[in-house]
Amino acid sequence: MADDSPLRQAQGTLRVRTGGQGLVEITDEVGRWVREQGLGTGLLVLFCRHTSASLTIQENADPSVQRDLEAFLKRLVPEDPRQYSHTQEGADDMPAHIRSALTDVALSIPVADGRPVLGTWQGIYLFEHRSRGHERQVVAHLTGV
Repeated sequence: MADDSPLRQAQGTLRVRTGGQGLVEITDEVGRWVREQGLGTGLLVLFCRHTSASLTIQENADPSVQRDLEAFLKRLVPEDPRQYSHTQEGADDMPAHIRSALTDVALSIPVADGRPVLGTWQGIYLFEHRSRGHERQVVAHLTGV
């Protein structure tokens, strides 16, 4: 049976305060925003408006997963200004740009029954790559019925 409901769209910005390098779970905030839009089925796109932070979907049951991800990226992309020509914004800036390039700045998540469709242990995270805290912006765009 075809659904003749008109396609609708909604867009908003979520503001995320970080405390420095690390993962900040935003699953609840994203879910709340989706519910407020009143759409049952659709596609949610999240976009991080920064070049030194990113987005990821990752396990949210065991905090050691987040610690291991952070430690791995620190080993992979060290904060050593001798390795980079872009250093005027601090030793953590160029590594933050590289870490962001290696991860995602946008996510696409299906929506069903008015909720993002995530696996049992999945959470949505903003990944702060700079040493000090920032207020980050995540644009949410929902298309659906």
